Amino acid sequence: MSEEIERTEREDLFSKAVKAGKRTYFFDVKSTRGNDYYLTITESKKRFGTDGKFTYEKHKIFLYKEDFEKFMEGLNESIEVIKENAPPIVEREAYSNDGASPSSDDVNFDDLGK
Repeated sequence: MSEEIERTEREDLFSKAVKAGKRTYFFDVKSTRGNDYYLTITESKKRFGTDGKFTYEKHKIFLYKEDFEKFMEGLNESIEVIKENAPPIVEREAYSNDGASPSSDDVNFDDLGK
């Protein structure tokens, strides 16, 4: 078996993709040559260029196991601050992907004159 194949099998241990609106987050567990595990978190956003073609803009962080606890503490604290202080989220599922409003079946015209 070639060194490149062995290296690929050793490095990629787990992958999880999470679609969230216009973004996709990838959580990948990998290992180093010394068999030490780490996590990469990648945010991928679809962008349309001026030529009409789309590309993906990616941002990646590497998180090593010695930092997991501190990272989780900071993440959890930040999420709690947002939950306690941010205005409520307005549901967007009632709208289609093209931004059009809900169908006319959802409108009650009898209420307009009141």
